[in-house]
Amino acid sequence: MSNKTNNPKRREVTGSSSSNSSISSVGAGDNGISADLASLFECPVCFDYVLPPILQCQSGHLVCTSCRSKLTCCPTCRGSLGNIRNLAMEKVASNVKFPCKHSNHGCTVSLVYTEKTEHEEACEFRPYLCPCPGASCKWQGSLDYVMPHLMMSHKSITTLQGEDIVFLATDINLPGAVDWVMMQSCFGHHFMLVLEKQEKYDGHQQFYAIVQLIGSRKEAENFAYRLELNGNRRRLTWEAMPRSIHEGVASAILNSDCLVFDTSIAQLFADNGNLGINVTISVV
Repeated sequence: MSNKTNNPKRREVTGSSSSNSSISSVGAGDNGISADLASLFECPVCFDYVLPPILQCQSGHLVCTSCRSKLTCCPTCRGSLGNIRNLAMEKVASNVKFPCKHSNHGCTVSLVYTEKTEHEEACEFRPYLCPCPGASCKWQGSLDYVMPHLMMSHKSITTLQGEDIVFLATDINLPGAVDWVMMQSCFGHHFMLVLEKQEKYDGHQQFYAIVQLIGSRKEAENFAYRLELNGNRRRLTWEAMPRSIHEGVASAILNSDCLVFDTSIAQLFADNGNLGINVTISVV
């Protein structure tokens, strides 16, 4: 995908979660015993946990599924890995609470292995990825360092101040897949506006516009955004809660949970190949 950062022009600017019963906080009465048992499941290669289905080598040594697929022999005894199920360890694993893999970043919960993956994918302590569209930037880090990263590594992104601005996407007729990105700063927060054009079947092009908060999901619940295409006595509007950059925009685009329009609609509102989108952020 080729990337293009717009050069927007500014318009007049006007002036806690419930816990699942299967998750326990570190420090609970049985945590010491559970931690001791969990240590028995540490993979000798990556030090992550070996979770069911658990396979052992002929000498009984364990290795996690991810590392196992890359090995030709047991990393402990150099014997054949084989396909022997260790049913006893699987039974023990079902009664152990494992710490979240983001514990080093501050997460203090432990949970049964069947819910570990789901929790970790949504964990607020999970490192944030660079929110810029495309896969070219591999940066990740804590929320406090997202904006410094954007300011240092993505200096071409324009930032406008105010809750009511115009996002101007230039040259929307460029061929292929294109991204337009800008930042909006208001209410003490930063919002990233993304317009993405994708090539669909038979050359059909689709536009997706969305706003994401440089912040957590909980913080995003405090805001709403409105996108509006306006011109030639026509109006197309979309209103929603901004996505957290923890979620990203890929799933929203996949599910069309954003402002969606095709090339013919874009041409109705465009001016010489430039498309202005009115963006309003409000507190709810």
